[in-house]
Amino acid sequence: MPRSVIVHENFSRRIAALDFPPGAPPTAGLSAAEAVGLYRAQCLSRALDLTSRAMQKAGQGFYTIGSSGHEGMAAVAHALCPTDMAFLHYRDAAFQIARAAQVPGQTIAWDMLLSFAASSEDPISGGRHKVLGSKALNIPPQTSTIASHLPKAVGAAYSIGLARRHQPEHRQLPDDAIIMCSFGDASSNHSTAQGAFNTASWTSYQSIPLPLLFVCEDNGIGISVKTPRGWVGENFKNRPGLKYFSANGLDLYETYAVARAAADYVRTRRKPAFLHLRTVRLYGHAGADMPTTYMSKDEVEAEEANDPLLHSVRLLHEAGALSPPEALAIYQETCARTDRVAAEAIQRPKLTDAAGVMASLIPDSRPCRPSNGPTEDERGAVFGSDLNAMNTPQPMSRIINWALADLMLEHPEILLAGEDVGRKGGVYGVTQKLQARFGADRVIDTLLDEQSILGLAIGASHNGFVPIPEIQFLAYLHNAEDQLRGEAATLSFFSDRQYTNPMIVRIAGLGYQKGFGGHFHNDNSIAVLRDIPGLVIACPSNGADAARMLRECVRLAREEQRVIVFLEPIALYPMRDLHADKDGQWMSLYPPRQERIALGEVGVHGTGKDLAIVTFANGFYLARQAEKALRERGINLRIIDLRWLAPLPEASLLSAVEGCRNILVVDECRRTGGQSEALITLFNARKTAPVTRIAAHDSFIATGPAYAATLPSADDIVAAALRMMEVHA
Repeated sequence: MPRSVIVHENFSRRIAALDFPPGAPPTAGLSAAEAVGLYRAQCLSRALDLTSRAMQKAGQGFYTIGSSGHEGMAAVAHALCPTDMAFLHYRDAAFQIARAAQVPGQTIAWDMLLSFAASSEDPISGGRHKVLGSKALNIPPQTSTIASHLPKAVGAAYSIGLARRHQPEHRQLPDDAIIMCSFGDASSNHSTAQGAFNTASWTSYQSIPLPLLFVCEDNGIGISVKTPRGWVGENFKNRPGLKYFSANGLDLYETYAVARAAADYVRTRRKPAFLHLRTVRLYGHAGADMPTTYMSKDEVEAEEANDPLLHSVRLLHEAGALSPPEALAIYQETCARTDRVAAEAIQRPKLTDAAGVMASLIPDSRPCRPSNGPTEDERGAVFGSDLNAMNTPQPMSRIINWALADLMLEHPEILLAGEDVGRKGGVYGVTQKLQARFGADRVIDTLLDEQSILGLAIGASHNGFVPIPEIQFLAYLHNAEDQLRGEAATLSFFSDRQYTNPMIVRIAGLGYQKGFGGHFHNDNSIAVLRDIPGLVIACPSNGADAARMLRECVRLAREEQRVIVFLEPIALYPMRDLHADKDGQWMSLYPPRQERIALGEVGVHGTGKDLAIVTFANGFYLARQAEKALRERGINLRIIDLRWLAPLPEASLLSAVEGCRNILVVDECRRTGGQSEALITLFNARKTAPVTRIAAHDSFIATGPAYAATLPSADDIVAAALRMMEVHA
């Protein structure tokens, strides 16, 4: 017999026998009506778990990870306000149900059963995932990636105080809101979680407002691996800047009282707290899991004997709020109603095709206040003597700096954040003077933790900000890539476009730095970014393009709510010359503020028809160097600067190479996983002209004199072009 049925039958039998697990008497704080309401939420959570398993067995439902044993989270919901954004653990159905009772007009059983049935009418994900979440309830959906939602909870909490000083146009959270973030005891050990706890403590220790309530639901086990007894408490009792609270999560009354005290502390002190709830896990980890394969039968039955619903019935009886027969009747009625609603939910339409599944990948546009930009007086006050320098050609790093300053002047919701971006002005000086010009709360020097940097951005964008976080080097992104892949880029998809986190991630990357740092400062692999659905990747090759593209990226984030990576080629930051020392041909003027390069617009240099060189970033610079030698050999060519690496601008590229007799793809990234794979595929599928490529070797980059040994060179481009022309003459 399934454990879920055993627990169900034991509940009915033990209530009838008045056989309750022992425990403390009810704590003051809940009225009879409130307590009964929370018990109803607990019953519905339990009933939904039972029904979901029946649906799965019948082939009418799917993912069945449940909340049984964690029904005490209903009391946590009651201790908070619906305006408190909640990032939930996947076992928190009771929290969502109890919150629904706080918001008029909700049909929570119907909504959750539509999700279980993967119906396209599911109000949170549109049938894309069985996931908790609700726009009306201020609960962004969370996937099951362990602990990945904690960094953005820290960011959202930080944004509340910041919004009081710099109110964004699309602000979502009121001044007195707090953020709640819940997770399991096993998840608390994850490096992502530890980074979030550390960031919260680090922030609080400096007396920076951070109204965040961490809730750890400690059921003592992570799938099959037990948590050492006492580990969570000892780990969190004495963390600096993080107040510790604990409660018996099986006791509805105690949980409410302690959760209320913790929430009040966070709300009034604007400091983070850690609420440790002791719970049990019933039925095993998920629907297919058999706990008796890794736990003894005695251990499983001991957990089941501690059923939190039995504790609730005892407490309600002792408080005089509800008799055991009345409690049993509520439970039975709830189970019957859930089955009736499920019978209707399974009949509702499902997603049927790729177009339907993908419809939510790209967020909806949102209206933004029009702006003519800052006045010349405002610009003069910020830029000072730099205004005169704008009339002379400058390298890319300085032009990006000016573009950021102009954008921050025009859009007060823009934040910069990252290690060293403020006082130092960035590793390469790209953000110099910006903190002095806009303040330390808009140009934020973060701690050294890429997950927290991206989490800050994701959370702040939940509250209407447009963050521009910086990752110092492309190789460092791999410490935090799941914040893009598993969080930022999936939010629109799993919320059916109801939640978004627009942002522009600036990353200094690619190769060709002379003798500096080897692979960790010269990383030419973008494969980890290229396959993230919905992500925009921008990669300029020169200063003027960088400014125009950055403006378009901010527009995409503000108006179209997109997640963007702005990949800046490090080696081209200081580049001044193209062919000869001091020729100044790679510098450019700062382009007028109204100029942008639209998403998907490629750059075309030249009109020749003998050869089209398709490339980007350092490859465009090298191709321009090679151009001189090729033209001297009578080859008429054009050079196409890709600019936008994702989504691949196929129509623009095909138009740009139209009429060319040969196509050469130059890719500074590796042959495996590099941009050239997509380009070769496109041209072979759609063009009749011969196409070939040169790309970097499948190798890491060395330091010292061999810094470019594995990368394409201008000489390589000349040689490859001449071979092509000879073969296809």
